[in-house]
Amino acid sequence: MAKTSPAQFVRQVQQEMRKVTWPSRRETTLTTMMVLIMVGLTAVFLMLVDLVLAYGVQWVLGLGG
Repeated sequence: MAKTSPAQFVRQVQQEMRKVTWPSRRETTLTTMMVLIMVGLTAVFLMLVDLVLAYGVQWVLGLGG
């Protein structure tokens, strides 16, 4: 495997960074909002599943009163 000098490495990194297409502020905001909404929905869903399972276990074990 060939070794590259630090200067050559920096040049290669700069070349690759020029190829990157960065998202716009609007795209970043929309994507962030979609992620937050999906995280919230997933959290609510998992909370409901946990409650149902907890009640089911209490009912099966007769601990529910």
